[in-house]
Amino acid sequence: MIRIALLLATALIPAAATAQTPRATAATSAVPLVQLDHISIQSVGKGPPLVLIPGLACPRAVWDAFVPQLAKSHRVLLVQVNGFGGDAPGANLKPGVLDGIVADLHAYLAREKLRDVPVVGHSMGGLVAMMLAKAHADDVSKLMIVDSLPYFAVLMAPPGVDPTPAMVAPQAAVMRDRVAANYGKSLSPEAIEAQTRGLALKPASIALMKSWAAAADARVTGQAMYEDLTTDLRGDLSAIRTPITLVYPWNAAGPTKEMAGPFYRKQYAAAPAITYVDIGDAAHMVMLDQPAAFARALDDFLAK
Repeated sequence: MIRIALLLATALIPAAATAQTPRATAATSAVPLVQLDHISIQSVGKGPPLVLIPGLACPRAVWDAFVPQLAKSHRVLLVQVNGFGGDAPGANLKPGVLDGIVADLHAYLAREKLRDVPVVGHSMGGLVAMMLAKAHADDVSKLMIVDSLPYFAVLMAPPGVDPTPAMVAPQAAVMRDRVAANYGKSLSPEAIEAQTRGLALKPASIALMKSWAAAADARVTGQAMYEDLTTDLRGDLSAIRTPITLVYPWNAAGPTKEMAGPFYRKQYAAAPAITYVDIGDAAHMVMLDQPAAFARALDDFLAK
């Protein structure tokens, strides 16, 4: 579990705020973009809506391998947090990033007259998805949470200690400030390697992670990470009636399947309606390491 803590609690510390990546990828080129205070949204395809939310410091391009197929049967709403993927930070230089993302999503769905929408969220995006279901239950029909937790800070606590947000906040603030201090600085390839090591297994996945980390605004990443670590939804799980599918990874180097299963089941024990899907030979970036297995899990989720 120590390895999980190191990977998830510090996930994607950005390397440089000056690096840029294209705002539109092959899957979303020439697609109109709706710009909101905390996020932007691209809508691809036609049919029932589906929301995809990436994780900390990740752009919407994390879903590129799946968008063309999904867009054949769905209106895919691709979220990108302002400050990630080379975008300007917008309102995300102030506290309230996660609440702002939820508010923007709710406002967009209301404006488009969309209700009961399936939502997929990875890592921090999974936490945001649960926050949306908690605050606006009618917005969400079901959740697919990809390697996320209702309270990330459990990964930072010593054995036998149940951390509270107040206990975690000082350490989380130090981490936030350390990350934000990288803004405008170019770190060495060795530093980038150290900051992304273990989050993905395949060389191609790791290369993508490095480019995305380099394109994120360090100030936004630091603040979002702080809010992620100090947001505790464990007490709200029992009240979230939205069905949840939890996708989690395991691999031979750890966490193994025998370790990961009990850990995630313990964290989500209070959820009233949850299905667990494990995908092996994968790290935190499940969709990059095992795209075929993840696509099958996504198809099964949408078919329910």
